[in-house]
Amino acid sequence: SLLSLDDALLVCAGEADGRLDQPEPGETMPATGEFRRALQIMVNLIGNAVRYSPPGGWVWIRMEREGPYGCVIVADQGKGIAEEDQARIFEKFGRVDPTEPGGSGLGLYIARRLARAMGGDITVDSAPGQGARFVLTLPARE
Repeated sequence: SLLSLDDALLVCAGEADGRLDQPEPGETMPATGEFRRALQIMVNLIGNAVRYSPPGGWVWIRMEREGPYGCVIVADQGKGIAEEDQARIFEKFGRVDPTEPGGSGLGLYIARRLARAMGGDITVDSAPGQGARFVLTLPARE
């Protein structure tokens, strides 16, 4: 499928209390994967970025090619995730702060399993006070 962000952005647009810095409408990254699964992953990543960004904060979305992979990068200005918590957020029911409003702790667990089932992955780069940067990779195609 063509990894297009337009559909995911439409689903998440109502939640945004900040600003989205996104690729141009119609920009695509040719990748191999199942459209509905890729859409579910993108809705999760963008929805999380919007949820955890401060009011008026920015969420950046970029698409890049890295070797054999098409990548979608979703970065936010949230409070960040400590290195010791980064593996836990991908575990079933894993949440950094269970008292914080948010989901069930299944979103990233499911998203990573879906990405890996399609030959890709989801990684995170973050530090406290620095926001979070999630990268979805899927096998690129010409």
